[in-house]
Amino acid sequence: MKKIFLALLLLFSMSMAQAKGVYKTEEKFLNDVFNQNVPASESLLLKSELRASVTKILGHRYSGLRIKYWKNESTSAWILEEIGKDELITFGFAIKEKKISQAEVLIFRETRGWEIKYPAFTTQFIGGQLLNNELTQNIDGVAGATLSVWAMTSVAKLALFLDAYVNK
Repeated sequence: MKKIFLALLLLFSMSMAQAKGVYKTEEKFLNDVFNQNVPASESLLLKSELRASVTKILGHRYSGLRIKYWKNESTSAWILEEIGKDELITFGFAIKEKKISQAEVLIFRETRGWEIKYPAFTTQFIGGQLLNNELTQNIDGVAGATLSVWAMTSVAKLALFLDAYVNK
């Protein structure tokens, strides 16, 4: 019985260790989005009106003073972080023609909810647009990953909003 318990504990510990990690670097994500021709980064200063909109979308105040992004004539890329349950999750979104063209989990720091990294989940965001501060896509959740799903959905809305903001 003790051996079975130890084996199960080891298996559980290994799966938790695999959950955390860098799934894709910022550099690799940007090279994928821009076909190896990454434009220089730009940044948005979160002044009062913009900060209020960002706060409304996220449901809390954004911690930074600036948001960095990359943009060429047709596509913008956003690498944004949001809290899952306890830790930050880093997401990469590409927006083209006011629609999400790429959505990925880049770095996952939580012990639960890592299943959102799989294309079976992330592809639900592709083609999504922002209408009245809501995604036009219906995003199905993942059992045991509710807070991670909410985090990615919030950041998807934010990326779409920010894309529209810089393309006014």
